[in-house]
Amino acid sequence: MAASVCRVGSTVGRVLAKARSPLLLSLRRGQASVNFAQCLLGAPETHLTTLDNGLRVASEDTGHGTCTVGLWISAGSRYESEKNNGAGFFLEHMAFKGTKKYPQTALEQQVESMGAHLSAYTSREHTAYYMKTLSKDLPKAVELLSEVVQSCSLNEADIEQQRGVVLRELEEVEGNLQDVCLDLLHATAFQGTPLGQSVLGPSSSARSLSRQDLVDYINSHYKAPRMVLAAAGGVSHEELVGLAKSHFSGVSFEYEGDAVPVLSPCRFTGSEIRMRDDALPLAHIAIAVEGASAASPDIVPLMVANAIVGSYDLTFGGGKHLSSRLARLAVEENLCHSFQAFHSSYSDTGLLGIHFVSDRHNIDDMMHWSQNAWMNLCTTVTESDVARGRNALKASLIGQLNGTTPICDDIGRHILNYGRRIPLAEWNSRIDAVTPKLVRDVCSKYIYDKCPAVAAVGPVEQLPDYNRMRSAMYWLRF
Repeated sequence: MAASVCRVGSTVGRVLAKARSPLLLSLRRGQASVNFAQCLLGAPETHLTTLDNGLRVASEDTGHGTCTVGLWISAGSRYESEKNNGAGFFLEHMAFKGTKKYPQTALEQQVESMGAHLSAYTSREHTAYYMKTLSKDLPKAVELLSEVVQSCSLNEADIEQQRGVVLRELEEVEGNLQDVCLDLLHATAFQGTPLGQSVLGPSSSARSLSRQDLVDYINSHYKAPRMVLAAAGGVSHEELVGLAKSHFSGVSFEYEGDAVPVLSPCRFTGSEIRMRDDALPLAHIAIAVEGASAASPDIVPLMVANAIVGSYDLTFGGGKHLSSRLARLAVEENLCHSFQAFHSSYSDTGLLGIHFVSDRHNIDDMMHWSQNAWMNLCTTVTESDVARGRNALKASLIGQLNGTTPICDDIGRHILNYGRRIPLAEWNSRIDAVTPKLVRDVCSKYIYDKCPAVAAVGPVEQLPDYNRMRSAMYWLRF
């Protein structure tokens, strides 16, 4: 993103050069007259237009020779039932198996002839289909995306073939213990609710899903008001709106019998789930409390709090000089191989937690110090801690937007979550407004004396009893 900021700065510079701006003249004299916040104000604007059927079109023109364009949809495993859990993930696999206009071979030839990259992903609340291509090929990219989303052939033979592919992926995912641990964390934290379901779904669903199940899923959820056509790179917003009208104006905005899907509240349950396997070399542990929703004003203080806790991996340099106190302890006491503070936010709730990987002999100590880091956030966090967290968070937010694809994904998710793209300058000002008192107050609201959800996989015999972990969620202070 540093390069992107520089490119933006160059564009601004060319404009200022024509105007003979005093700001530019001072820059030419070698004076650092533009600070970080002013630089962010020079970032390209995100334009947003809503079509008659409710579909939203959003774009950011960065002036690149390439672009990423995609369709982001409010649909995912949270919108599925126990019967069709995994339908969204299955559809993701079917998307590139051909459409009514382009059979699979023709579709692949169209994409390859453009030198483009066509991809998709499914999460708990969102589904995305996107393509990275040259800016001049934007019209063809939008046409192909409209075909993939609206006219997927869903051939019975392809469905049967993809069943085997999905089942093999489920087997592969079982080997990724971090994903397994976080899926188990959701399953126990949101037990009995749709958020507890995995994105991939169980193997029984992959074996039993029919063509009609997939058609019903599309008809129920692929509606224009729940879609965002997003683009970033060398794109013209007016051109993108025209393409959207040509290819997506026919997307339905009506539901059969006015049966509009309404998300049921997903309650959080303090609980634990342990999958002990002493044959595994390392244990994966995750502990979390209920976090803030994506649109909550508490989201920024919690992001700063997570930045204070930080992350660590054995490959990190720095050793005992790392800025995160928990990371220094991990190095000095050999507590773990890695850890990461995370916050998964959804439309009405979230998970705020820490995931760590440790050998069987250090689980107890690592859990103790992880919870101790949380208690410090609630009680004794200092100005220097918060200043470091603010800087780390700013660097992380900008570092993630290091190309047209991450920017496009950011635009699509923001429009679905907030109804607008929150500019970096606004994030910066909201982060600067976070004080130690605000961190202590918000962390006390979400963490202090709350029942945690815990998931553990591997040789986890040393993991403390749940009641002991619950008692470490507060301090007796006199």
